[in-house]
Amino acid sequence: MINILAVDDDQHILTFIEIHLLKEGYEIFSAKDGIQALSILQNVTCDLAIIDVMMPYMDGYELTKKIRKEYDIPIILLTAKDQMEDKEQGFLAGTDDYLVKPFEPKELSFRINALLRRYVKHSAEAIIQIGNIIINKNSYEVQAGNRTIFLPLKEFELLYFLMSNGHQVFSRAHLIEQIWGIDFDGDERTVDVHIKRLRERFSGVTNDFQIKTVRGVGYSLEGNKG
Repeated sequence: MINILAVDDDQHILTFIEIHLLKEGYEIFSAKDGIQALSILQNVTCDLAIIDVMMPYMDGYELTKKIRKEYDIPIILLTAKDQMEDKEQGFLAGTDDYLVKPFEPKELSFRINALLRRYVKHSAEAIIQIGNIIINKNSYEVQAGNRTIFLPLKEFELLYFLMSNGHQVFSRAHLIEQIWGIDFDGDERTVDVHIKRLRERFSGVTNDFQIKTVRGVGYSLEGNKG
């Protein structure tokens, strides 16, 4: 079942969306403002969000920005305006698509289907396998055979980056920039500490990959992709 979050302070629009999308086989979670929408997202895994621009407390642009920081789901903004500056503001906020009211139910369905296909493809690319190790950036889980391993965020991101770029050597400075960002205040020993922790976590768990130290350069992950 695909879960869709619909956010609009107009109950008539919410009911219109609910009736149509329920017929299409979607599960609908409705919110009348951004605060309620964020609360739903904390408790329900949603696959797509439909968000009205003009709402009390928090407009659709601000809600879109907040969702973008925490969740990787497609977003459709709804608006009664059809002006280029409004569309520009919407896309700058992070929306994937833009639909002007009033709209036909079938057009909403077409846009939802197109976005879900695009994100499914993106999600497939977010899963990497090396031997019996599967790393999933959608769920931030690492599967080792029948065992699930949950890593601290930066350890996960470091492992995912190295696995995505197997057999390539990266300097500590490059890894800092990729994982911690160019504004990171710490030193390059942070990379060494995280590499050490990853090695310790997977020691005795798998021999399908190794994180190797390239003296004078940095680190490289070697293994065989599944």
